Amino acid sequence: MQESFLHYIWQFQYFDKKDLITTQGETLQVIRTGLHNTNAGPDFSDAKVRIGLMSWAGSVEIHISSSEWETHRHHTDRAYDSVVLHVVWTDDKPVKLHDGSLLPTLVLKGRIDPQLLSRYRKLMGTSFVIPCARSFAKVPMVIKLSMIDRVLVERLEEKSNVVMELLQHNNNDWDETTYQLLAKNFGFKVNSQPFFQLARGVPYKYLGRHADNPQQVEAIVFGQAGFLDEIVAEPYHKILRREYNVLANKYKLNKSRLRASQWKFLRLRPANFPTIRLSQFCALMCEQRNIFSRVLELENYVSAYRLFQADQSAYWKSHYTFRHGEKAELTRMGTSSIDNIIINTVAPLLVAYGRHRGDSSFLDRAQKILFEVPSENNRILRSWLALGVEVKNAFTSQGLIQLFNSYCVPRRCLDCAIGASLLKPDP
Repeated sequence: MQESFLHYIWQFQYFDKKDLITTQGETLQVIRTGLHNTNAGPDFSDAKVRIGLMSWAGSVEIHISSSEWETHRHHTDRAYDSVVLHVVWTDDKPVKLHDGSLLPTLVLKGRIDPQLLSRYRKLMGTSFVIPCARSFAKVPMVIKLSMIDRVLVERLEEKSNVVMELLQHNNNDWDETTYQLLAKNFGFKVNSQPFFQLARGVPYKYLGRHADNPQQVEAIVFGQAGFLDEIVAEPYHKILRREYNVLANKYKLNKSRLRASQWKFLRLRPANFPTIRLSQFCALMCEQRNIFSRVLELENYVSAYRLFQADQSAYWKSHYTFRHGEKAELTRMGTSSIDNIIINTVAPLLVAYGRHRGDSSFLDRAQKILFEVPSENNRILRSWLALGVEVKNAFTSQGLIQLFNSYCVPRRCLDCAIGASLLKPDP
């Protein structure tokens, strides 16, 4: 039994309400269940009940056992003085208020349909990672789609929270924030942290001052990445090393320089080597000035895709590292990589800026772009595909990833419209 189950039961009043009485023997009538509170404080606020001949307006607190009132230290928290009813599964200890009176308590054990309890226990006890896997096909499509819409917005808000925190750290500089977020996402999962650390150590304005000279931009970036520390016979390496020594001294960059060992190459295809990603990032910084303004101008997937189609310099079209050349010419960043950048950089930036401005049209635009971006292909999405879910675009795939990670894995089925619909009592 989880407390969230009792929250669900109380919120939708899925219990026998005939002849309700408190543990003190007083008649009880529920007039208003209250608003579910997911933050600190009592579980339901603005509730209204009639106990005996008196009507009470206040909060409702829910526990598995009444003794949890003290276990959770509610008796020391004046925020709980507003509680007018304690709803529990079992009453194992009377709860006294500050004035010495007993807190009215309703016991739900014996008042819940056994079939509903059985469904709940089966759902919670399943070995499937997606708990409702066996019953998923029974859920009406409208409920599934509404839940995907809801969790997609949740995911965008969570990602925009990261942007807002970064913006605060950067003293509300949107250009610097965009640059750092973009750098982190250019590293993808494997090299996101060193990429982000590099961007934090080299302010955006430094690269902007040299955007007309791609070789100097590469010198700063590869030097800060630590790839110019070692002496290499390669002529281009020597050129960049010489440039970096001058620029590092000018901008006092040496203290924030990374080590080459911080970058991961293992199990990556050569086209995904961090050296290649760094070269593509340099090209983007040179080709697209005022990157944040460019992001704000994006109206659709096509324009977003074109924004990130930057050609790396000639050297990095035939080299994976400073030591190995390749006869076959390397192409620019691939479609799936650009899509990843759009999903994790463009959409969160638009949502964050919309929140900052109080303008919901930016959220609408982010959702529109995601609806046009092709779906990713990963383990989580393959699990949904196995259940017959149609995943055509990033709008759906991002929602399903959020649903899986935030609801299925932690077994938050009762907070999910899909799970709640499966537990709903028969009419």
